[in-house]
Amino acid sequence: MRERLEALKAEALKELEQIERTAQVQELRVKYLGKKGLLTEILRGMGKLSPEERPVIGQLGNEVRAAIESKLEEKREAAERAEVEAKLASETIDVTLPGRTVHIGNRHPLTLVTEQIEDIFLGMGFTVAEGPEVETDYYNFETLNLPKDHPARDMQDSFYITEEILLRTHTSPVQVRTMEKMKGKVPVKIICPGRVYRRDDDDATHSHVFNQVEGLMVGENVRMSDLKGVLLSFARQMFGENTQIRLRPSFFPFTEPSAEVDVSCSMCGGKGCRTCKHTGWIEILGSGMVHPRVLEMAGYDSEKYTGFAFGMGIDRIALLKYGIDDIRHFYTNDVRFLKQFNRV
Repeated sequence: MRERLEALKAEALKELEQIERTAQVQELRVKYLGKKGLLTEILRGMGKLSPEERPVIGQLGNEVRAAIESKLEEKREAAERAEVEAKLASETIDVTLPGRTVHIGNRHPLTLVTEQIEDIFLGMGFTVAEGPEVETDYYNFETLNLPKDHPARDMQDSFYITEEILLRTHTSPVQVRTMEKMKGKVPVKIICPGRVYRRDDDDATHSHVFNQVEGLMVGENVRMSDLKGVLLSFARQMFGENTQIRLRPSFFPFTEPSAEVDVSCSMCGGKGCRTCKHTGWIEILGSGMVHPRVLEMAGYDSEKYTGFAFGMGIDRIALLKYGIDDIRHFYTNDVRFLKQFNRV
């Protein structure tokens, strides 16, 4: 048995010298020192030895095990170092190379215009209010003086989910919901930006989904002149200090009196060009004094309080501001178009 142990030790140490990978260390550990390994197999024969020989062979077996384990640990450390060095060599980074340009995105033009509109009205003391895009017929139409048989509904044909649930056609429901939350308290000074839907045929100036912002102010002695002053201030901050506005009589069921609002053409300075159809003016929004019935349905005393409201398409403002000729550019996600606004 002594000869077998000596031979096993020599064989193991010779084979261990060939180790190059850490996986081989574990393989040889199992081969020589495992429960079914070669050393264990030899030592199982100690039961046949005389009592005098057992301690001697046992000590020799421990020496062989210790020698193999020592060599295994040595080769494991060497193999790990070699593998780390090889990995570092293969993953070397040349720090002298020029850096790669990181291409980052930018905000969408509609987002830029929305934020600018919000900043302008926040500067005038308004707050931003939001509401659901999926609305009830009651809030979208009826609370705005548009009963179910009103012909003006035809201009705001929307996408219906049920007879009473639809995609909102304007952000006016947010105004009503806000007034209800206020429970008759004043002042109310809000703008309501958001996405709206109408069943329009898409072309250069129309889209079935677009962005709108509406404004509302309710309080004591709120007048048409206040509305004109707010809109003039907005127009000059958005389009330039020399911008002028004009109000033309119009009709909206939820305001009385009502007015369409035009701005002087920034392209020609009001002289007349192709953009303004040679009129010198461009229509940008609708407005008016809040109809007494709308105030009353929202819980306000129309004898004591008055208010004005206005609404504009953010897409249309962006078209005018940046000189874009087709609203569909905003929704086709053409990177060549969007890159133009990197430094806006």
